[in-house]
Amino acid sequence: MRVFVPVTVAMLGSLVAEGELWVAGGTAFALTPALREAYASGDEEELSYAAMSEAARASLRLLAAELDGAEPGAVVVRRVVLSADVDEVTLRPDLDDAVVRLRGPLTLAEVTSAHVDLAGAEDAVRAAVGAVDEADMGDLDAEFLLGEVADHELAWYDAQELGFLVELL
Repeated sequence: MRVFVPVTVAMLGSLVAEGELWVAGGTAFALTPALREAYASGDEEELSYAAMSEAARASLRLLAAELDGAEPGAVVVRRVVLSADVDEVTLRPDLDDAVVRLRGPLTLAEVTSAHVDLAGAEDAVRAAVGAVDEADMGDLDAEFLLGEVADHELAWYDAQELGFLVELL
């Protein structure tokens, strides 16, 4: 199954260095039957994009944890989503329509591509990191900030480029 795994630049670096990564809570996102049912229309590509967007939002939460107490400039403030093909996942519709749980570590061999914010998105990402919880609670100003960051498309990188990408970031 194709899954979208929220990570950070630091987590991506660990994956490249170690060859595997234990994903936070085993949480990933995918085009699940529940997600398909939640939309009145949309083809495979559009619904997969919806799942990837959920992973990008989850990446904001991971960034918030890394930024908490970090020295200024120590954390690269960009959303990162890995696309991977994995054999075994557990559907988690109790958490959200697109949520799945990985059964083990994500391996570098399973990753097909990475989707990463460009440098121009960093200010919007930083603002969204501070607003994601409030947006989930219905704060319209916070939701506006998440909309601002969603306007920044994630750049696509092939799995073969990940080592080079980590060096550049």
